[in-house]
Amino acid sequence: MSAPLWTREEIAALPGVRLLGEVAQAGGVSIDTRTLQPGDLYVAIRGDVHDGHSFVRAAFGRGAAAAVVAQDRAAEFADAGPLVAVADPLRFMEDLGRAARARAAARIVAVTGSVGKTGTKDALRLVLSHFGPTHAAAASYNNHWGVPLTLARLPQDSRFGVFEIGMNHPGEIAPLTRMVRPDVAVITTVEPVHLAFFRAIQGIADAKGEIFGGLETGGVAVLPRDNAHFDRLAAHAYASAAGRVVSFGEGGGADVRAIRIAAGPEASLVEADVMGRRVAYRIGMAGRHVALNSLAVLATAAVLGLDVRAAASAYAELNPPAGRGARMRLQHPDGEFLVIDESFNANPASMRAALATLSLIEVPAGGRRVAVLADMGELGEGAPAAHRDLADAVAASGADVVFAAGPLMRGLFEALPPDRRGAHAESAAALEPAVLDAVRAGDIVMVKGSKYTLVSKIVPALQARFGTAPAALAAGRG
Repeated sequence: MSAPLWTREEIAALPGVRLLGEVAQAGGVSIDTRTLQPGDLYVAIRGDVHDGHSFVRAAFGRGAAAAVVAQDRAAEFADAGPLVAVADPLRFMEDLGRAARARAAARIVAVTGSVGKTGTKDALRLVLSHFGPTHAAAASYNNHWGVPLTLARLPQDSRFGVFEIGMNHPGEIAPLTRMVRPDVAVITTVEPVHLAFFRAIQGIADAKGEIFGGLETGGVAVLPRDNAHFDRLAAHAYASAAGRVVSFGEGGGADVRAIRIAAGPEASLVEADVMGRRVAYRIGMAGRHVALNSLAVLATAAVLGLDVRAAASAYAELNPPAGRGARMRLQHPDGEFLVIDESFNANPASMRAALATLSLIEVPAGGRRVAVLADMGELGEGAPAAHRDLADAVAASGADVVFAAGPLMRGLFEALPPDRRGAHAESAAALEPAVLDAVRAGDIVMVKGSKYTLVSKIVPALQARFGTAPAALAAGRG
């Protein structure tokens, strides 16, 4: 039998806790009854949409070990099951996360960046797991509740922990990185994202630089050498407790440098110099941006004292997750077509990267490259221009037809040659029928847009209309 994640005594020792009933050990921590496992500690936090207290009884119905509730709500659930009464369940979860960090012997890596932080977090989890038990969030849990939840779930016997830290506004990363206290802090890149909340991109660099405020003394900052804001990021790192700055990129000054990147339609081959060691490896998913971020992962492995060649070889196992490049072959009445799901989120940099990857895929005879693009959010006053300016990336991608959703994407749609315009609608939902009716055998259909547009729903709509191709089912692909 595995050891509990949290004992009654550890829970009771946290500040301001009052135990009501027979609170037992907890095997996990959950804030969502849909994914709660029997034996989990359910924390009833108040979210932007739902108050977790509304689901306390459902949590016990699914086998929760106990529920963490606000003191002023505890009486409502006196008959439901064992309770942990606290002033604020979210603050409790933060305290639980800090307790997990304090007891852990794991080496901790934190990742942020305008683009690529989730993919880099996933790659770090894959690579580090080859060297010992590695803990990381399964999803993009990078905000004020996601980071403490992931930290609270950190098993005591983990050798490594990987944490993604995101932000929309200045000051959001600082409290999270102080909670995580990383040994290594990685910034993937700084790009004009969330400009609606910043006066200039330099402010974004400063906000990303907050990640170094939580570094353990002597920790390592891993930075993108080719980025225009490298010096600004390095200044933040040197002003912190960091003992070292390690850079990655393609330029000659990078500590971890790509000598050659051969980007293919389904995989990439990379030859790199990792602090004087020549390494060649295969990445099991497409995208030049993925190859560049692999340099940050190898830099992290190197500063952790791991075998860099073994770390690089693990990259062959990397697979694109849903919403970030996952591929599925679907069955049109006239033959198969391919869908590339890039729908998790979007900004100008990631949109260009996705279009560049689309350009690498060979189109079967009679097929087309079809780009289904939705609005990009949080770009401020420059949003209309940022959308129109994608026209050159669309042209370079070889896209034969573009379907555009949202008022901002109208600008791009109108900037395209008439023969490349598929359809435009004010919303992804309104655009969906046109996409489903237009798809044909041999097409390569790439779907991308910001999360709030719900363009992601076009992907399951395509699956529901056409179904998985028999060849994909036989090969175990979906």
